[in-house]
Amino acid sequence: MILSGAPIVTLRQAPGRPYDGALAAARTCYSPRVIGPEEITDSHRENIGPLTFDGGHHTVFQHAHFEFGLENVSRQFVWSFLHSHPFYNSEQSSQRFVRLDEIRAYVPPSLPPAALRVYEAAIVSAWDSYRRLNELLKPDTHRILAELRHLTPNAAEKRRKKVARESEKKSIELARYVIPIAAFTSMVHTVSGIVLHRLWRMMRSGDTPSENVSVVTAMVDRVRELDASFFERVGEGALPAEEIIEGRLPQTKGGADSLAAGLDAQLGKRTSLLVDYSARAEQTTADAVRAVFGATAESLPDAEALEQALNPGLNRYRLETLQISVHSPLGRALHHASYTFLKKLSHTADSQDQRHRMVPGSRPLMTFTDTLRPDYVTPPLIARNAEALDLYAAAMEAAWTAKNGLLEMGVPLEAALYVLPNAKALRFHETGSLLYLAHKWVMRTCFNAQEEIYQASMDELEQLRVLHPRLARYMGPPCVLRAGRITPTCTEGEHFCGVPVWRNFPNVVRPL
Repeated sequence: MILSGAPIVTLRQAPGRPYDGALAAARTCYSPRVIGPEEITDSHRENIGPLTFDGGHHTVFQHAHFEFGLENVSRQFVWSFLHSHPFYNSEQSSQRFVRLDEIRAYVPPSLPPAALRVYEAAIVSAWDSYRRLNELLKPDTHRILAELRHLTPNAAEKRRKKVARESEKKSIELARYVIPIAAFTSMVHTVSGIVLHRLWRMMRSGDTPSENVSVVTAMVDRVRELDASFFERVGEGALPAEEIIEGRLPQTKGGADSLAAGLDAQLGKRTSLLVDYSARAEQTTADAVRAVFGATAESLPDAEALEQALNPGLNRYRLETLQISVHSPLGRALHHASYTFLKKLSHTADSQDQRHRMVPGSRPLMTFTDTLRPDYVTPPLIARNAEALDLYAAAMEAAWTAKNGLLEMGVPLEAALYVLPNAKALRFHETGSLLYLAHKWVMRTCFNAQEEIYQASMDELEQLRVLHPRLARYMGPPCVLRAGRITPTCTEGEHFCGVPVWRNFPNVVRPL
């Protein structure tokens, strides 16, 4: 049985008078003192609000932040719309660490009875594969973790239980690849007032316009219940479907197989391929460091300038677990070198990768890049287990068969795509400055990082070492940066991977 239903949207926290607060901020610009919301009159509400908003002075509406609780929303909606821009904060239920015992998923409204049966059967079948795959993989994950944790036959019961729990988490992390992107998630999601206006304006865009409208309308309604003026006095409302530019282009229906094959040929064996970069990245970064400190090439040569910026022994900001480099005049010199990568990740991996919001990507519209044939990523541990691999391949085939069958029945592609699995392959370009890429590489070259993103980051660093070795010299996970400089070496505490990576990075082999 599938547990579905309407989205549940609650407003957890918000300022009491968001509209008046925005107008008070606007008036403060023309006052020698800070104006309070209690000083706003109806005349201000009628005149200053619309004048400010319509004139494009939107920063005043950014001061109000709205913290929502979202439940019964799909993973596809979150990936396609809610996390497709950088201006938000989310804490989301993790499929890596939470076992999905109940079948909870989005079911598109108004599916004809025959199509509904196909759709629901696909969801139930995927969940069955998830459970079976989890059981098949647990012996493999337990064997690897027992070796890493030096688990002996005489180990204490507490230690054995701990390894068993870790094994379970790792097996569900891999099994989740067969779960459909229709799967429900829950989250705390915070946006500023102006971002909520933008979401409202653009809610018919992307791959999930129907679900977008349902969720965003509820979010706007919760704010209206608090302060109707925030939307009724300013803003233009949602763009009609015919004005969504991407919707004017013809959609492919299973015609993107050749595009996928071409991008795969370009990638070769890499998960992430460097396709563009700042040609003078090392010299420009050194020049930027000198400009910050008023130095000359004679007083601060390139090599020394780069050491000052990148060596964690000299720039100890890089040892902080709190990312503070963007607040450092020295750290900001790393903004001027940028790199563009062509990447291939599964839907589930990219849902984590896109959370690195300062390394933005032009992610594909799945409604334009749909393939007739199964197009997915296979985790290495599944590939090494013959029985698990057979089950996995069958689950992939079943998902695409269901999706193609729904299309043949006249179901819109937007709705049919929901039955595709987390393993669905996505190909896109991603660009970041060295400042934000360095932070990402610290987080994602740790053995505890999601496996695909780890591999992509290692690919990127390998190419950077060839191209700009002086910029790559001090890149790696926290333990590599901290070893011999600060304790503890590993920042993961009891979640230490069990491998002293810092002794031989990057020549290390990730066991799991």
